[in-house]
Amino acid sequence: MGSFAKKDILDLSVSERIQLVQDIWDSIAQVPESVPLTEEEKAEIDRRLDAYHNDPNAGSPWLMVRERIKSRA
Repeated sequence: MGSFAKKDILDLSVSERIQLVQDIWDSIAQVPESVPLTEEEKAEIDRRLDAYHNDPNAGSPWLMVRERIKSRA
């Protein structure tokens, strides 16, 4: 992947910029150990995992959450 100047990025279409962001995110996700977490973030992840294990049906699926958000707009 070559280097991009801000102008180069802004010259891309919206769909190309979205793809670029997805590609960048995917490259980060391949090395999760390179993204440091604070102790507070680790504790929050543990809290959420515990809540999920205690009641896996308590949350809402993403599609339902997205529809609720869309209906408010």
